Amino acid sequence: MRERTRILLLGGTRDALELARRLVLDPRLDLTSSLAGRTWNPTRIPGELRVGGFGGPAGLAHYLKDHTINLLVDATHAFATTMAHNAAAACEQLGLPRLKLLRPAWRPVEGDRWIEVASTAEAAAALRGLAERVFLTSGRQEIEAFADLSDIWFLVRLIDPPGNPLPLARHEVILDRGPFDQAAETALMEKHGIQALVTKNSGGGLIQAKITAARRLGLPVVMIRRPEPPPGEIVESVEAALAWIEQRAGRPP
Repeated sequence: MRERTRILLLGGTRDALELARRLVLDPRLDLTSSLAGRTWNPTRIPGELRVGGFGGPAGLAHYLKDHTINLLVDATHAFATTMAHNAAAACEQLGLPRLKLLRPAWRPVEGDRWIEVASTAEAAAALRGLAERVFLTSGRQEIEAFADLSDIWFLVRLIDPPGNPLPLARHEVILDRGPFDQAAETALMEKHGIQALVTKNSGGGLIQAKITAARRLGLPVVMIRRPEPPPGEIVESVEAALAWIEQRAGRPP
């Protein structure tokens, strides 16, 4: 009997969750999902789960070799640059097949008022004089960049409660986990008198509702461009990732 193909899935996104749900149903595969551990109450992921870092490219290469991993699928967030590059370096070192699952970036359409920037620091600079009430959805780790904007009130949406007070002079925190719908996003922005939205270009469709809501309300969107992923094979959907795995499932390492 042929040994099962061992897959390490670097997760943390809804695509990773959906991919894991599909892969655990295949008896040819032995799946381990990995999370960074930044969310204290993550959605339950089927199959084996490990949480925490690997210790850089060398640590990840050691893990891959020690656990006889045959395939690595990187389905981390588009902005998880460190993990993506660590995975690329470790797989190159071992000659291990690696796939990046990356939803296509959002593109502005007619009616959008985007201000595209390259970083959260540039996003903060773009807000000066632009708005007095801002919906900030760039993530907990990026909030420090907006600390000097004491004249702006922020509505901050997080998945988990912040462990420490946020470094913002005027703000309100709401805790919620997507996906969100357009009507609710529109109502939320209207309720809080939002005048601008700050977000990362994560791509995909599940959290695009806030972009559509901002368009309907005629609000400017400070859009943080996603970084370039490391070179390698990239697919834009769960179905394409499944096809990539199917081509390799059961092959000898």
